[in-house]
Amino acid sequence: MNLLAHAYLSFDQPPILVGNMISDYVKGRKKLLYPEQIQRGIALHRAIDTYTDQHDATKAAKEFFRPDYRLYAGACVDVVYDHFLANDVNEFETEAALNSFAQKTYNSLEPYKTLMPEKFAAMLPYMQSQNWLYHYKFKFGIEKSFGGLVRRSAYLTDSAAAFAVFEKHYDELHQCYDHFFPGVKQMAIEWLHQNDQQNFTSGIISI
Repeated sequence: MNLLAHAYLSFDQPPILVGNMISDYVKGRKKLLYPEQIQRGIALHRAIDTYTDQHDATKAAKEFFRPDYRLYAGACVDVVYDHFLANDVNEFETEAALNSFAQKTYNSLEPYKTLMPEKFAAMLPYMQSQNWLYHYKFKFGIEKSFGGLVRRSAYLTDSAAAFAVFEKHYDELHQCYDHFFPGVKQMAIEWLHQNDQQNFTSGIISI
């Protein structure tokens, strides 16, 4: 799950952010238990995932991880995309801007903690105390993220190979991100225009 990208593509709308972040933990009709704007965030998350999976750049990036990680190749690419987003000066001009965004995200999520699925609510304090969103900027943060992916998976036992692939194919993966991210950002903006017109403001487009 690319946490930074889903947070960023929520465009500073807290209920959308909550839904976007918890979507992987909300199965089937359980989404109907949430307020409408959180449901919209869940739906946006799924639209982003569909766009990501179908994009040619993502398909190319997955091939680097597929020999070692097979069905988890996409999850590896999600982690990689967060790294390049964290280092994208078109989106975060400085390290301080990235860290400010990370802190704002944690603070926006906190009031909704009682509504969150148990697993995500349990993860949130670690995300905040270890500043995951900010540390995606650094290679050591990505190495830890691959380790977390392996721990949460049912079948993986080793994260070292993923980090080795990341380092070996760094430039190619960066190119995949560059081809991918402007499109997914525009898709998310248009999705919100179409599905949440009343709450969509011009401030979103200027992010």
